[in-house]
Amino acid sequence: MSGFKKFLLRGNLVELAVAFVVGAAFAGLVKDFATSFITPLIALIGGEPDYTDLVLTINGTKFPYGIFVTSAIAFLITAAIVYFVVVLPTTKLIERMDRGQEATERECPQCLSDIPIKARRCRHCTAEVVPATETPAV
Repeated sequence: MSGFKKFLLRGNLVELAVAFVVGAAFAGLVKDFATSFITPLIALIGGEPDYTDLVLTINGTKFPYGIFVTSAIAFLITAAIVYFVVVLPTTKLIERMDRGQEATERECPQCLSDIPIKARRCRHCTAEVVPATETPAV
């Protein structure tokens, strides 16, 4: 039981559980935002905001493609909201925080992979490189 207890209390598992709960709450928030504000805007522009009643009938078999159309629109709205409200601001914040930090890696001139600044040999292509802290010999 002690191994199971350690597994459950491991940091990654707890972080994953917290992320899942916060993600589920955020998904509900985005869904309610789309239902309250975005769907009525779509209704103003295009008429009907709910397409679940759209059905295609072929040889007596019904294909309720409206359910898919409604879900696809909801997905696109959710993805746009997540991008513009979470991803874009977070990326800008991280860029601002990283401005003053010194670089710890550079590109290998041969294979263009990232190597440490003080490296004398590329770990990927094994090419000899002059460390960035030294001036190249002419």
